[in-house]
Amino acid sequence: MDGDVRVPSGPGIPTGLVIPAAELTEQFSRSSGPGGQHVNTADSRVQLSLDLAVASFLTEAQRERVLSRSAPRLSGTVITVTSEKHRSQLKNRQEARMRLAQLLREALAPPVHRRATKPSKNSRRRRVRGEQRRSEIKRNRRRPRLD
Repeated sequence: MDGDVRVPSGPGIPTGLVIPAAELTEQFSRSSGPGGQHVNTADSRVQLSLDLAVASFLTEAQRERVLSRSAPRLSGTVITVTSEKHRSQLKNRQEARMRLAQLLREALAPPVHRRATKPSKNSRRRRVRGEQRRSEIKRNRRRPRLD
């Protein structure tokens, strides 16, 4: 289980990535999840941390992209993933590694640029007709004028 973490290929990382196990930090603690009395004795909760500033597997451009896109999740330059879903420490370790790989894969994907479009003539007509209909309904709700 102490092997490297593989990030599958995707947009921005066509060949995928391999995070060396030496760059990961794991901490274990007692989980608040299911387990009955077992939960009071076993350290099944896993905190997996990776310091992006010293990550050797990232290029400089990739490092900048991950740091900017993952900013809310970071503590300095360290990204941390926690898992306490399972009773087993081994399963929680696997879950944390999968989630870290997924976070990096999403952060490395290039941003999708929006293409500016114009509404069609028909859609503008439909919108105006809808506004006029609504205006007519509201006008008919008013108290009649005494001319």
